[in-house]
This record gives sequence, structure tokens and C-alpha cells, in this order.
Amino acid sequence: MSSSSLPSDLGPSTRLVHGGVERSQFGETCEALYLTQGFVYASAEAAEARFAGEEEAEGYVYSRYGNPTVTMFQDRMALLEGAEAARATASGMAAVTAAMVACVKAGDHVVASRALFGGCRYVVEEFLPRFGVEATLVDGADLDAWKAAARPNTTAMFIETPANPTLALVDIAAVADIAHSVGARLVVDNVFATALHQSPLKLGADVVVYSATKHVDGQGRCLGGVILSDEEWVTEKLDVILRQTGPAMSPFNAWVMLKSLETYPLRVRQQTANAAAVADAIAGHPAVRQVIYPGRDDHPQAELARRQMTGGGTLIAIDMAGGRDAAFAFSNALRVVKISNNLGDAKSLITHPASTTHQRLTDEQRAELDIGPGLLRLSIGLEDVEDLIADLTQALDRSGTRPAVSVG
Repeated sequence: MSSSSLPSDLGPSTRLVHGGVERSQFGETCEALYLTQGFVYASAEAAEARFAGEEEAEGYVYSRYGNPTVTMFQDRMALLEGAEAARATASGMAAVTAAMVACVKAGDHVVASRALFGGCRYVVEEFLPRFGVEATLVDGADLDAWKAAARPNTTAMFIETPANPTLALVDIAAVADIAHSVGARLVVDNVFATALHQSPLKLGADVVVYSATKHVDGQGRCLGGVILSDEEWVTEKLDVILRQTGPAMSPFNAWVMLKSLETYPLRVRQQTANAAAVADAIAGHPAVRQVIYPGRDDHPQAELARRQMTGGGTLIAIDMAGGRDAAFAFSNALRVVKISNNLGDAKSLITHPASTTHQRLTDEQRAELDIGPGLLRLSIGLEDVEDLIADLTQALDRSGTRPAVSVG
């Protein structure tokens, strides 16, 4: 059954099992893995017609341009996201870079939230300006700042929401309206929310990007990225960037992720339930200054989270009362949770952003983003939640910190 033959009213879980499948003449149950670099043609005339893009000569030319296994993955991601088209890339950062490059040319201007993953901030703040594209960074929660930063030559706005690693939110619909008022496209990195809990395209965004390395694979195996948008922009703006610069996803990685998508809703829902329980369990511990989780009522933007997200997600930010020393002691005392800079994995993982993912930022920049020395990013996995709570609690107990007592 091909994706085109699926009934349109099927739910997301059904689509993620059956969507995007194109079977070979052998009628295989599992999607085929086409480990090939190139393709052969019946004749020189057929090759000419296919390179010319003639409709009657549809087919593949080279796996850097397209591959049957990668196409199935792209089609399934488009069904999940509700997008007209999707393109897979070798990594999440390849997806972010290609999406932004496809939106701009020399002389253009982009606006982005300051609260970005280090690599994303590099693309906006340092990479694009090398080629004559100006960039302005703003407080993502300040809609007046977005309006003030918008210019007639602004062609793209970029946000992460929830942001890495502070889980700060940006009002997607409001920023989309501001972007469209000056003819810009809004690009949303939706990795932390996941496609299960947030639908940026429905909220007005124009482009959605993912690091498929995270929840899509979700089991620590393969790198990958995805860009989703309307068919016209993808074919007219994005495709030439991908084909000529070459950030193609490997067919093997696409095949692994196809299989991962079959269990995606089960994994993400369970991880979200675990994260909510963990956040509640550790929020009152004396070694913790603050727990930040979009699913809790004490999140600074809880109302916005309820409005644009259907769940709190799988990530928790923990601000340790004892600063860096306490954060390190806590991390080192964990027995089940592993120290790693990855996220969205079946295994629970923790990292100290100030010394890892956001190390390249200055102290002033980290302070501006509320990435303090005691901040930890906790990615919740699929372990028994009782084991996670017990592990985190014993590590907090051993971190040797108590909140500072103010002296009048």
C-alpha cells in the first residue's frame, strides 16, 4: 500500500506504520533498503529525459539527489507533520543550515531568538553574515522586539520552542504574523516539542526542521535531519541547495528511521509521561533551585505551553542550588541516567550545557540566556519511572548542596 492509497482520515499512529511505503515487485512487508549510489537507464535517450526532469521519465538519477528509501522516510515525515513536502538531510544541523540558506541571499536580513542551540546560533550569527546576510537576535518572548527587528529586507525568522536548554517558549502564531507582515518565512526548530506535541505549520510557521537524530531515531543509532514545508518552496528554493551542496541522508539511516517511526508515538508518549512524573518528584528537593518543565503550572510560560503544545515533552531543565560544583556532583552520582550531550533517546541522558553544548558562548551570552553554572538539561527515556525517580533522588541527596540562606 503506497501512501497515496491510504485513507485521509487515519490517525498519526496508523500513518506512521503504513505511510510512505512503496513496495518493489517482490511485495516485501518491511520497507526495502536501497543501498545504491546511482541508477541505470534503458537508453541514452532515457537518461537525457530523466536529467531533464520530463514527467514521462520520472525516476531517480543519483542518491545525492534522491533515493527510494529516503523518499519513503520523507513521505512518512510529511504525513506525520501535515506538510506538503519533506526533505531528509545527513544531520539536524544540515537541515537547519540548508533551510536558512534557502531563505536568503546577499543583502537580506534574518531575525532569530537568542535562545538557540549553539550550532544554530552559529549559523545565524556567524555563518550567514559571511555571505552578506545581516542577523538580529532578540528575546524570543518579547513580541515588541520581533516587531522592532523586522525590516523590509527581512526574509527569514528562526526560533526554537521550547528552546535548548532552558525550555523557554516562543509564541509561534504571533511571530508568524510578524514575519508574514514583512514577507518573511518563519522557520521553527521543533525538536524539543516533537511533532507529537506541537504542530508549527498549523500555527502559521512556514518551515519546520528536526534533528531526526533525536526522537525520530530515538535509540542512539543514526544521524539525520528533516526539513518540512510547502511543495512550491521545497522544489523551487530548497532542492537546488540540497542537490548542489550535498547534505544527503544515507539510505541506511533513512531505513532505520523509517522503522523507528513505527514506534514513535509509543516512545514519545511514554517519555513525556515519565518526564512529567520526574519533574514533579524532584521539584521540591532542597538541592534544586528550580525545575523547568513546560507541562508544569509553574513554568514561566505555562499558559503559552497549554495553548500551543499538547504535552510537556521529554526534556527537563534543572537549576542546582549549589551551582556548577553541585551540578557536576549530581551528574557524577547518577547510576541509571547517563551523561551525554544527546537527547530524545530511549536512555535517560543528562548534560551540563554551560560546559558542553553552549560552551562556545561567552559568560555574558550565557547569562543573557539564563544558562547558569548550575543548569542541567535532562532528557527522559523509557526506563521504569520509579527507577528514574529513585536514581535522581539519591544523586540529589549526594550532591552535598542546600539552597543558600539569605542574610538580611
